[in-house]
Amino acid sequence: MLAGRRRAAYVAARLGVGLKDARVRSGRTQRECAATARLSQARWSNLERGLGASAPLATWAIAAAAAGQELVGFLDQAPGADLPRDIEHLRRQSAIAERASVGGWAVAPEMPVVVGTAGRVIDALLTRATSREAAVFEVWDLFLDVGQALRSFDEKVAAVRLNLPGWTVSGAWVIRGTRRNRSLVAEIAPLFRARFPAAGSAWLRALESRAGAMPREPALLWTDAAGARLSAARRAA
Repeated sequence: MLAGRRRAAYVAARLGVGLKDARVRSGRTQRECAATARLSQARWSNLERGLGASAPLATWAIAAAAAGQELVGFLDQAPGADLPRDIEHLRRQSAIAERASVGGWAVAPEMPVVVGTAGRVIDALLTRATSREAAVFEVWDLFLDVGQALRSFDEKVAAVRLNLPGWTVSGAWVIRGTRRNRSLVAEIAPLFRARFPAAGSAWLRALESRAGAMPREPALLWTDAAGARLSAARRAA
C-alpha cells in the first residue's frame, strides 16, 4: 500500500508537469483551461502541482483534453513498464561515467554517505587518488524543490570532505536539458550563478584530462534530451 501510494504521488508529479507544459504551450490560463474542463481553478492548480494522486483517471483525461493533449501523451512521458522508472537518471549517470573514465577518475554511482545521523546517496561520486580530488555529481531530471536540492548537495559535499581529509572536494549538477529545466535556470539565473560559479567547460576539461585540475567551485552541466552528451552551461544562465 505504501509503495503504491509513493508511486502514485510520483506519477501525479510527472503528470502535473506535463499538464502545465501543455497548458503553457497552448497559451491559455489556468482559469480558461479549468473552465473548459468544468473544474475549479484551485483543482486545476493542484493537478499542475502534482497533487492529483487521488484524482480519478477521468479527471486527468478531461484535463488533458482541455489542454489540447491526450492523456496517453502524458503517460508516455512518464517512466513506463518496459524501462526502469529511473532510466533518465541512469542515462545521465552513464554519460558522466563515460566522460570521467577518460580522465582517470574512479566513478561510484549511487554512493551512500552519512550526513549527520541520516543516510544520503550521491548520484555519482568521482575520485582521483593520484591528485587527491573528489567530485560530487548530482543528476536532475525534474526539479520539485530547488532549495532542498541545494541543501542536500552542500551536505553531501561536506560529508565527502569529512571522509577524505586533505582532499580537494567540489562537484557539479548535471541537468536534463528540457525546455522546462532551461526556463527555470534562466528565470533564477542570479541564484544559480551564485551557487555554481565555476565554468562548466573547466569541469569538462578536468573530467577528460588526467592533467587537468578539478575546479574548486561547483558548476552546472547540461545533457541533451537523450542523456548521451554532456555540455557546459552558459555563464549568462
